[in-house]
Amino acid sequence: MPDQHLSPAVKTSLLRGWLERFLAPGSLARKLMGRLFPPISILVVLDLSVTWILTRRMSLEDWLLRDIFWTMALSQVLLVSLIAWVLLSGIRSQLASIDDLSQQIRHRSDDDFERLDASALPAEIVPLVEHFNELLERQRDTLQAQKRFIGHAAHQLRTPLTGLQLESELMLARPLPEDIRQRAERIKSVSDRMIRLGQQLLVLARTDADTNIKDSFVRLDLCEWTREEGGDWFLQARQHGAEIHLLAPEKPVWIDAAPVLLRELLSNLMDNALRYGKGTDRIVLRVASNPPSLSVEDHGPGIEASEQQRVFEAFYRSPGTQAGGSGLGLAIVQEIARAHGAWWSLMSRPDFPGTRITIVFPGPRIGARLTRHDTLIGN
Repeated sequence: MPDQHLSPAVKTSLLRGWLERFLAPGSLARKLMGRLFPPISILVVLDLSVTWILTRRMSLEDWLLRDIFWTMALSQVLLVSLIAWVLLSGIRSQLASIDDLSQQIRHRSDDDFERLDASALPAEIVPLVEHFNELLERQRDTLQAQKRFIGHAAHQLRTPLTGLQLESELMLARPLPEDIRQRAERIKSVSDRMIRLGQQLLVLARTDADTNIKDSFVRLDLCEWTREEGGDWFLQARQHGAEIHLLAPEKPVWIDAAPVLLRELLSNLMDNALRYGKGTDRIVLRVASNPPSLSVEDHGPGIEASEQQRVFEAFYRSPGTQAGGSGLGLAIVQEIARAHGAWWSLMSRPDFPGTRITIVFPGPRIGARLTRHDTLIGN
């Protein structure tokens, strides 16, 4: 809408809004105006006083003296306003790059440790950004060291735990008194759980940012893969009183993924549904094509809205849960999804009758290695 069609009230409102943004409380422009206004005001008053004294000494008509005085006063006020506007506009334009940097930091993911670009920033801000980049590097190194330690510790524990598991299985294979059999079963149960925990910790360490997981990607049909891997869970689901239903399109849904990590992802999703979806009579494995996605659904008690974000934190378990587990399952799902460039979502009560966790994969990459099935199709 052209400016000439704006009413005076609208123009006043626009001017007031511009001034509020330009001189926002705590802004550098407002602080600079507060520092410059007193000395400039004193200079203007002194200049006008001298002008008034000089014009009064001239032998001119009173009306002419007044016109000269007010003309000079108005020109000085306009000149001071113009200088202040140019100065403050320059400062605001320089601060725009800082605002852009602030938005970049705000929208960064938790695992993004890339250095910030300081090339477009004022020279006074560059040292601050450099120190921030050094802090990011230290945090990245600390996180990687923690993951390496977790991986080494889990690997070192694996051998003795496997030996303990084997000994308990050998004991249970022989006739034993009932009390000794119960102890052997508890030893086997604990060793099984500890070995599973070690495997999960190794997966967390394997998804380290320095590990180039994409080098192990192959192109696979998510529908075919889900049918094969999901079939391994039918017996375990029936032991929990649940049936597995697979819903997938007839046409292939191609994704690029690391099969070992993808198997671990599905394993944790299924284990989570069976362990915490108590009372559910069916688990649905759903594959969609646009975009490529894999969902695991149960019809259990669901997850409270206040806990739906926290369940993806490592070692977090709902306060009221009675099921066992390490609290690493969904944290591993999150890490594996992130390593594949995928995103995840969780729906539960009251929006969904149970719990649905969906992993949405990006489309296949150009140049990814093909699976045997894909090669046969191509031939």
